[in-house]
Amino acid sequence: MTQTALAEPQTADLMAKFDGLIAERAALLAAGVTDPFAIVMDEVRSPTEAVIKGRETILLGTYNYMGMTFDPDVLAAGHAALDAFGSGTNGSRMLNGTFRDHMEAEAALRDFYGTSGAIVFSTGYQANLGMIATLAGRGDYVILDADSHASIYDGCSMGTAEIVRFRHNSVEDLAKRLARLPAEPAKLVVLEGVYSMLGDVAPLKEMVAVAKRHGAMVLVDEAHSMGFFGEHGRGVYEAQGLEGEVDFVVGTFSKSVGTVGGFCVSNHPKFEAIRLACRPYIFTASLPPSVVATAAASIRKLMHAHNKRQHLWENARALHGGLTALGFKLGTETPESAIVAVILGDQNQAVAMWQALLESGVYVNMARPPATPAGTYLLRCSLCAEHTPEQIKAVLARFEAAGKAVGAI
Repeated sequence: MTQTALAEPQTADLMAKFDGLIAERAALLAAGVTDPFAIVMDEVRSPTEAVIKGRETILLGTYNYMGMTFDPDVLAAGHAALDAFGSGTNGSRMLNGTFRDHMEAEAALRDFYGTSGAIVFSTGYQANLGMIATLAGRGDYVILDADSHASIYDGCSMGTAEIVRFRHNSVEDLAKRLARLPAEPAKLVVLEGVYSMLGDVAPLKEMVAVAKRHGAMVLVDEAHSMGFFGEHGRGVYEAQGLEGEVDFVVGTFSKSVGTVGGFCVSNHPKFEAIRLACRPYIFTASLPPSVVATAAASIRKLMHAHNKRQHLWENARALHGGLTALGFKLGTETPESAIVAVILGDQNQAVAMWQALLESGVYVNMARPPATPAGTYLLRCSLCAEHTPEQIKAVLARFEAAGKAVGAI
């Protein structure tokens, strides 16, 4: 009697799903192009200058909107906290991970925004992830813009609420979607002040009015507007006169504040309960004391950064106007924010132009789907309050040369 040998089971390769992506990247690099998503800063000399591959480079893709990364007072606060408390916390905020400077950063946020509550998260991503997943539960609804940031979508995926999308920046579609929902369940409308790919601003005033008419609460992500929109730099919601009408404001330290971390502020009387229920807050290590110390110092300086705000807007108008005059297709008809997006025909043209700019000493972000809407390839420029008029002129000259070389203009 023979015994049939059992065949070894085949192991399914979980990495096989990435074969197409790997092949696409390999083909890109085989053409002699630098990987746009693997840039290494050899040296950073200022908020607007770095050395990349031994070449002096103007930084035009860092989100360092207010140029706080080298501010002497901010650096001094970080050094002092590092000396006093060491390099890390080794714990969650709920256990041993709350230090003096975490409390100071939250106090600075309350003062900056004029709110009763502020919670600091370890990243801006976690702030959206945690707030959305915690606020909206089973049987509730989250209504969000179709072009929302990945962290907003991931917050929806992590939670148990029903998800409803509306067309990007469409007040009419938001109203239509809300009208179709049952009246009884709780609803959270999630919006962004500035959308990071094209740099366009949301019509928050009209959208918040629609949300309130349908009994929905509102969360606005002001990551790309904090520091320079509104009288106090609080964001688009302040600029559009919505203080007191927005229930939750989410933001990040990695843009205008100049470090890393995230936060949410609110005047809701029960806001502190979020600390007891929010998994991305409870189950992760807190930020190092040196980081929150720099954040607190930066936020307090941003409260009085009126000249910086004015200069940033001057830079945005100068770059947007210059690129428009050269014939480039931009993401917005007018300079709506500190983000200026240059729309290219396809990925090959976008990569070629990105490479030409880098080799001429200008660093911008190349963006492609899924970060951008389907079929959209762009170069994203992020202005800084510290860019000089001479740097803007140099950038425009190099854009002209690169654009002509690749047939974009």
